[in-house]
Amino acid sequence: MKKTYTILTFSLALLLASCGSEDNKNVADNSPAIPVKTSQVEANSNSPFLAVSGKIQATNSADLSTRMMGYVNKVHVNVGDNVQKGQLLVSINNADLQAKRAQVNAGISEATAAYNNAEKDYNRFKNLFAENSASQKEMDDMTANFEMAKARLESAKEMKNEVNAQFMYSNITAPFSGTITSKNVEAGNMANPGIPLISMETPGHFEVMAMVPESEISGIKKGTTVDVLVKSINQTIKGKVKEVSTSAKNTGGQYLVKIDLDKTDANILSGMFTTVQFPIERKAKSALVLVPTEAIVTKGQLSGVYTVSQSNTAMLRWLRLGRTFGDQVEVLSGLNADEAYIVSSEGKLYNGVKILIQ
Repeated sequence: MKKTYTILTFSLALLLASCGSEDNKNVADNSPAIPVKTSQVEANSNSPFLAVSGKIQATNSADLSTRMMGYVNKVHVNVGDNVQKGQLLVSINNADLQAKRAQVNAGISEATAAYNNAEKDYNRFKNLFAENSASQKEMDDMTANFEMAKARLESAKEMKNEVNAQFMYSNITAPFSGTITSKNVEAGNMANPGIPLISMETPGHFEVMAMVPESEISGIKKGTTVDVLVKSINQTIKGKVKEVSTSAKNTGGQYLVKIDLDKTDANILSGMFTTVQFPIERKAKSALVLVPTEAIVTKGQLSGVYTVSQSNTAMLRWLRLGRTFGDQVEVLSGLNADEAYIVSSEGKLYNGVKILIQ
């Protein structure tokens, strides 16, 4: 009787599980499809010449910080202001330095009085010693006392130089003439050592920082004239290679190339993205696979896109990305030139969700 009860219980459990699976299957099958828009992978292989992405920056720029900690009394400039070399930009409270300077000045006065007294004693005993009226030991003692007084006075003066140097970090001045590009502190904020307070640059003088893959860097030579396409204003500016990095240790296999831009009336600004066209033939003949950055899905350090499966469901495909070309990014692996990917959807996408291509 007990055995029969066990078999019946097991059969009932299987039946319930089967019914549950059938219900779940029906729910999944009856779920509405999410409308999506797709696009075909764009393969760009029209130009045989090497083109890489870059970024414009000012030739002369600086992030100004301080070596001391203190509350900011006043910020004398705003973003966009033109300043002259040596102009006061930020004042930091230096009450503690003023007290320290007063102590140092008092120490200098004391050391000066001691030095003058020791010098008189030294000269007096030197004359007495010359007349054999003082012993060698007395002369040695006076000499040692005079040298110590002299050393103490020099030490006090050096301490004053140190305090004066610290005062320079309580008043942040412009190291060159230029324009304020960012202000990261306001009056009343705490200034911390090494944290940028003000950024500035010299307008009108720009360069491009471009990253070249290791397969192409051997063809880049200093002094080469290049075309720089500024995508935001759709203008091409001439430039000249002025620096080629010989190491990619800290740049992930990409070599840094610095390009001087020619003088131009174009309205270019620091931070604008560019495409640098080198007058050399690409060694890598494979087509560039490009997708818009808005289609990229990121999870932590992973990047991918949703593709369309044969059963019309969304499928997340992880990619290895390369250079950025404006609003598009290069796909190094994970997506072929004949595949479609989802650009936008009217609902939340996840692996296996049914989709309706519009």
